[in-house]
Amino acid sequence: MLSKNNVQFIGCEANFEEATHVLFGAPFDGTTSYRPGTRFGPAAVRMESFGLETYSPYQQKDLVDASILDSGDLEFPFGNTKKVLEQIEERTTHILRAGKVPMMIGGEHLVTLGAVRAAHHQYENLHIIHFDAHTDLRDDYLGERLSHATVLRRCHDLVGDGKIFQFGIRSGDRPEFDWANEGHTTLQKFNFEQLQEALHTIGDAPVYFTIDLDVLDPSEFPGTGTPEAGGVRFTELLHAMINVCTSVNVVACDVNELAPIYDPTGRSTALAGKVIREFLLALQK
Repeated sequence: MLSKNNVQFIGCEANFEEATHVLFGAPFDGTTSYRPGTRFGPAAVRMESFGLETYSPYQQKDLVDASILDSGDLEFPFGNTKKVLEQIEERTTHILRAGKVPMMIGGEHLVTLGAVRAAHHQYENLHIIHFDAHTDLRDDYLGERLSHATVLRRCHDLVGDGKIFQFGIRSGDRPEFDWANEGHTTLQKFNFEQLQEALHTIGDAPVYFTIDLDVLDPSEFPGTGTPEAGGVRFTELLHAMINVCTSVNVVACDVNELAPIYDPTGRSTALAGKVIREFLLALQK
């Protein structure tokens, strides 16, 4: 059953039957390795969304012309990471089986694994496009195999070599970069320069598209748990995101790692809301 928030993301008020895209929140930060607080991201970005317009002058599209439902946040048990991932997988599966595209708002990046599990079960040839500051390719972090530092490695366990494309990466352990460069993933450091080549390689395969907002430079987006200097600008992210959504078959997606408590100005939350609006509009074919 879908839970409905008292506050929904602006322009996302369709009923489930008519919706083509369904938002849901995953307010979890139980494996955060540095600064927690991403559990507050989904609620904060919904409230901040009403400072936006539904219309995008970048794409000349309007959320009022789309059929999108914000179906609410999942309610997670404390201290049970496996159960959290099971709930995310269940919600994503429900949306996919109804023939709709799920978009999850995190939460820390581990939440992606639950949604990828569901998408991989639905789409055998699933590929993953990953925008992030961090590799997230450790096999374990302090002995834990389920962590926001291991999430793309766990996704690789599902999809295998040649199906994960990473962009904007500028931080990670040396063995993570070495492992990626052995051909397990395609990793583009610092920017999106090889994105078009990756999109051509992917072709018409189904894609899970995950955006960790710390791919942005912390001068623009300080409200995150592990900020990394040297990131991309909003306009670079916007153009890359639109390019992905309009070039390949995105079957499920997420935006994660907003930690609003670290930016009392509110600009990080406002930026996250704008990314989500543009993401949703770019998905409208």
